[in-house]
Amino acid sequence: MAASATLSSSYVGSTAPRVVHKSRSSGLPSQRGGVLRVRCQSEGKQPLERSAPGTPSPAPKPAAKVSTKFSDVLAFSGPAPERINGRLAMLGFVSAMAVELARGDDLFAQLMNGGLPWFVGTAAVFSVASLIPLFKGQNVQSKTDGFMNANAELWNGRFAMMGLVALAFTEYFKGGPLV
Repeated sequence: MAASATLSSSYVGSTAPRVVHKSRSSGLPSQRGGVLRVRCQSEGKQPLERSAPGTPSPAPKPAAKVSTKFSDVLAFSGPAPERINGRLAMLGFVSAMAVELARGDDLFAQLMNGGLPWFVGTAAVFSVASLIPLFKGQNVQSKTDGFMNANAELWNGRFAMMGLVALAFTEYFKGGPLV
């Protein structure tokens, strides 16, 4: 994708007369004097506008208001479902592997030997704890910076979901614990 820079009379505004000189090195016309605005645009995107130093820049757009409606927060593409499932999968995968290493029980035996109430309780606590900030109007991206950010949490959750399913399938076809 090639970026192009265009310079036309609509982008150049000046109260002083416009003087065009030939550049010695390239022989191309250049602008001197007045305010020069250059607009760069890549294919399919809105143009970026840069103005000369000392000219006022446009005011930043206000951030979009985050919806706190129950149906918007828990919508299919809303901020809550994938995050809650990912957080539960991260916790479930790590705890399933820890119990398997400590006691030698496979995933299905862990659920049948008292793990199901723990799973339901943990799912309820994590779901409520994840929904409270969203219902207060906080944006998912608002407190993320650096290496551990919201995108890293999403990807870690996705990998944990795949790992938990892979662990269950492997133990089912193997007929026992993975380790």
